[in-house]
Amino acid sequence: MGQDTSNSKHTRNKHLHFVSALLEDITALEKMIADGLLESDIERIGAEQEICIVNENFSPGDNSIDLLQKIQDPQFTTELAKYNIEINLTPRTCIEGGLIAMENELLEKFIVARNHASALNSHLVIAGILPTISRKEITLDYLTPKERYHMLSKKLRDLRGRKFDLYLKGVDELHIRHDSIMFEACNTSFQVHLQISPAELVTSYNWSLAIAAPVLAISSNSPLLLGKELWSEIRIALFQQSIDTRHSIDEIREQRPRVTFGKDWIYHSITEVYKEDISRFEVLINDDIEEHALQTLNENKVPQLRALRMHNGTIYRWNRICYGITDNKPHMRMECRYIPAGPTVRDEMANAAFWIGLMKAKPENVKKIWEHFDFKDVKSNFFKAARAGMESAFVWRGKTISAYDLIKNELLPLAHAGLQNCGMPEEEIYLYLGTIEKRLETRTGAQWQVQNYRRLKKEMNDADALRVLTEKMYTLQLQNIPVCNWPDIAVPEAVASNIAKMHTVRQLMSTDVLTVYPEDPVALVARIMEWNDINHIIVEDRKGHIHGVITSGHIMELKEKQTNLDILPVKQVMRTELHTTSPDAPIESALEIMQTHWISSLPVVSENKLMGIVTKNDMLRWMSLRDKR
Repeated sequence: MGQDTSNSKHTRNKHLHFVSALLEDITALEKMIADGLLESDIERIGAEQEICIVNENFSPGDNSIDLLQKIQDPQFTTELAKYNIEINLTPRTCIEGGLIAMENELLEKFIVARNHASALNSHLVIAGILPTISRKEITLDYLTPKERYHMLSKKLRDLRGRKFDLYLKGVDELHIRHDSIMFEACNTSFQVHLQISPAELVTSYNWSLAIAAPVLAISSNSPLLLGKELWSEIRIALFQQSIDTRHSIDEIREQRPRVTFGKDWIYHSITEVYKEDISRFEVLINDDIEEHALQTLNENKVPQLRALRMHNGTIYRWNRICYGITDNKPHMRMECRYIPAGPTVRDEMANAAFWIGLMKAKPENVKKIWEHFDFKDVKSNFFKAARAGMESAFVWRGKTISAYDLIKNELLPLAHAGLQNCGMPEEEIYLYLGTIEKRLETRTGAQWQVQNYRRLKKEMNDADALRVLTEKMYTLQLQNIPVCNWPDIAVPEAVASNIAKMHTVRQLMSTDVLTVYPEDPVALVARIMEWNDINHIIVEDRKGHIHGVITSGHIMELKEKQTNLDILPVKQVMRTELHTTSPDAPIESALEIMQTHWISSLPVVSENKLMGIVTKNDMLRWMSLRDKR
């Protein structure tokens, strides 16, 4: 989310000074490339692991600051939300044992962090999107209390000029209006870095765009948001929409989102990327820049290029080029930002190995990639992969091919050769690429989540299904079992265990409630009851406020009186005095209401708005499983 800043007063002079430094940084970088000053004799790999903190109920926590204070490790840092932290892994060379050493380091860091989290009654989960995130956790109450996050949120909101509209459509639909960047906090990733030789920068960047779709397809692990089944990797659309600074998508002028795949290949220099971003996107966060990069170069010192790095940190390309310094030597590296966190550390390292192997095995003919790939096809492939994952079909070198066939027959052998070029032994290559190959024949993390969520929802409400799903993911992650070997959740056992943990009406109620409006004709109500085999319907207005209930008994009485139901509005016959309960009421109290008043269903209401319903069958199931405990 960019570098930290210590000054929140953005005066005009400060802004002008920062932009001046930004332009000088670009000139300095061009000179460093032309003069051969960038490191070229070594290539390193690195990664950033984003993690979700959950409480004992596997809902998002809010204690990242407390956890980091306990961990006391500079490789751990904050993220946008209070329920996220990040680990920055040690850069290392991609030679024999490099990936295994990275995996071991990550597992060791997890052990330390999990032990401290346990002391805070918390767990750590890796998931592209934590399934249990609710609307409660996407408010500014959960924003990490650091100045740079508040500044970024305010600046994006000011640039937008109005609230953000989030519209996502997959199997389900999600349409929400929000006023902050907190939806971005739903996304957690495993960002992989690969240092690139200066002579290979242009070709490597272009090739990284071409391979993004198949790598994303086999890595997909983020299909659910707020209980809705959306894309295989909904992070792609969610990230773009959650921080979109464009005033309106309907404006005639073409405007580009700050989260982007790009618009075209680069042809001559990697600085084309930076120049486009500076030309297109306003500076969001600036700070006092004391360095004069060209003067630093003239003194035979390595410039920090801090202005360039800060601006680059607020442009969210899925394939991002980064300037860095290691052991006082400047370098350039590619950052693969689209790989999601999870399902396990082993899966993440397999995804990294697949991407690194492909990056290290660029075919010779991609030096002029535009002669073999149409950029529009490559960009379209990326969004196809985000939507459909391994069920996608791509346009590859002008021909249509399934994701499965492309990865199986062309890209896996290519990645194998690339890792061999790094000096990696066969057993290490097979450890990771073998995981990818087996995932091809089984399922991705996204497919496992969707399949098991659907099965759980048949036996429990959405919230409990999401909690059970998250708890099972956590359990399997502890064992570092790759998702290709994950079993299905045993639903009967999960239901029984879930009942034991049910205490409030919210956990038992159904949110899928059929309702009618007061102005609707009773004839419509009669048909809805008949079609859905129910004997009551709640009446609410168009703001969700509950007004009453109409039952099959009402309708039978009206039919016996030969009343014309087609012209009779519901409001004239509904019962306005009805018993309700609240989401946080104990289940036993709701049961007592139903038994005392001999009613078969109980509306769940909060602030006079209908939240859900508890039925006699829900109660019978709960009592049956409770008595078996």
